[in-house]
Amino acid sequence: MNEYQPTNRVRFDEESTDQLDLNQVRHPETTVRLSDIDGNAFAILGAVQRALRQAGIDEEEIKEFFEEATSGDYDHLLETCMRWVEVE
Repeated sequence: MNEYQPTNRVRFDEESTDQLDLNQVRHPETTVRLSDIDGNAFAILGAVQRALRQAGIDEEEIKEFFEEATSGDYDHLLETCMRWVEVE
């Protein structure tokens, strides 16, 4: 069994020299309850996008979320969601 456990990973933002903690949630003020949602990838994407819109996040940033979330497999989708919003 291959379990992915991120560990205090840090990267540099390409547009600045600031370090970004990849374990930090991008929008911690936004919470999505995935336990109440069908596990379908489209349902998860829709729930997170709705939550971001309700939080007043601009469409360009939501598009960035969508592109990142859909750039890999199902596990990548879930990991991306957890990096963007608080997930319950």
